Amino acid sequence: MPHHAVEVRGSEDAALTERLAALRVELDLPGGFAAPVLAEAEESAAAVLASLGSDAERVDLTAVPFVTVDPSGSTDLDQALHIAAAEDGRLTVRYAIADVPAFVAPEGEVDREARRRGQTVYLPDGRVPLHPEVLSEGAASLLPDVDRPAFVWTFTLAVDGAVERTALVRSRVRSRAQLTYEQVQAFLDSADAPEAAAWPEELRASIALLPEVGRRRTAQEVARGGASLNMPDQEIHVVDGRYEISQRIPLPAEDHNAQLSLMTGMEAARIMLDGGVGVLRTMPAPDTEAVAAFRARTRALGHPWEEGADYGAYLRTVDPREPRHLAVLHAATSLFRGAGYTAFDAEAEDPALRALPADPEQAALAAPYAHATAPLRRLVDRFVLAVCHALVSGAPVPAWARRALPELPALMQDAGRRASAADRAAGDLVEAAELSEHVGAELEGVVVRSGGESADVQLAQPPVAVRVPAAAEPGTRVRIRIDAVDVASGKVTATGVDWPHSSR
Repeated sequence: MPHHAVEVRGSEDAALTERLAALRVELDLPGGFAAPVLAEAEESAAAVLASLGSDAERVDLTAVPFVTVDPSGSTDLDQALHIAAAEDGRLTVRYAIADVPAFVAPEGEVDREARRRGQTVYLPDGRVPLHPEVLSEGAASLLPDVDRPAFVWTFTLAVDGAVERTALVRSRVRSRAQLTYEQVQAFLDSADAPEAAAWPEELRASIALLPEVGRRRTAQEVARGGASLNMPDQEIHVVDGRYEISQRIPLPAEDHNAQLSLMTGMEAARIMLDGGVGVLRTMPAPDTEAVAAFRARTRALGHPWEEGADYGAYLRTVDPREPRHLAVLHAATSLFRGAGYTAFDAEAEDPALRALPADPEQAALAAPYAHATAPLRRLVDRFVLAVCHALVSGAPVPAWARRALPELPALMQDAGRRASAADRAAGDLVEAAELSEHVGAELEGVVVRSGGESADVQLAQPPVAVRVPAAAEPGTRVRIRIDAVDVASGKVTATGVDWPHSSR
């Protein structure tokens, strides 16, 4: 199950904090930024903001009541949204994305350091940012009540959810509010929610349309045969000076908001494919053996994926709160593998780069797709935005962006591996610390994965996963005993009690 490390600095758990700090060294994660990088970032931040009001090339969209919607405590705000309805049923969706290219000198100090890092890494004891905080949490972040440079995508959405028109301009925007998913969901559940009492009417009207965008775009996803996994998140927090893990099912508001990013990424991919230059996020379709194995697993779990049924539609019937369904989701993660990045440029000297991708789709989405909405936190998005803007506006694609295309896939793959390794290792350490207080105790859980002579058990409380040296069918309710915990290594030793105890 994926971990989501929120900003939790300040733990009094000294041993674990020390071990997490050592983990950064072991995984060779970058530390602070060098003086030349910080100096260039500070100079750029000041220069861009000082000239923002007089930049005639930017469209002034400060009158549009954009808002950001993010997890609580976020400061690196990449996206802001505004939605309006027309009398004919169409929707106009504006999606502002932080204009990071405005702040990063091509092949300068900040650019070189960002290429080395690849993406922001989130850890329980604080993030390892892609850019200096003066940019990622300051001048380039779409913070409320200040003018910021942004790329603004404008989509005309038909009643059936199809994108009829797409525009992309460099703009000046001003977010009206920094909202959390919880605030938005409370308002969507009840317009009289206290969280929304102070919202102006124009903000309320825009947010009220978010579920409709989500529904329309989900309908398009269904029609394409696309799918998404609604896996629970494990969030790491500090409570009373201790690291703790909680399990959370994503809110409907998060799913609706995610559809905006997916729509933008698919339109970005279309623009780049039409223009013959860019970089896609690709994933091959699963082979017939993988599909057959997953289909057999769903039958064994009592929630069969029948022949002829759409894969995405099937996953939308899976409830992660039900033990056997949770095991289905874990099995589904093995169906799509091999995600990567594919660069192409019709004007490149390299014949391999000149050819359009033979298989441009991200198979889980059943459509071509590109990362385009998180430039503060992910390197490749900055280049995708620059390429798309040039293609839409009829300008030449910047030479600096074209030069970077051949190396971007490898840079992003390496960054992704580092981030995944850090996430797993940090999660194991915090899980071990949680379980150290339960040594000798018997805990209930459900088998989510089984192979050979061992099984992965998702515990109910604390909500962590433990490997047990005993086989059992996924979806089976079990009881295990925590025998020993080594917090320093993250190793947990557990055995089954009355194994197995089936829920059938």
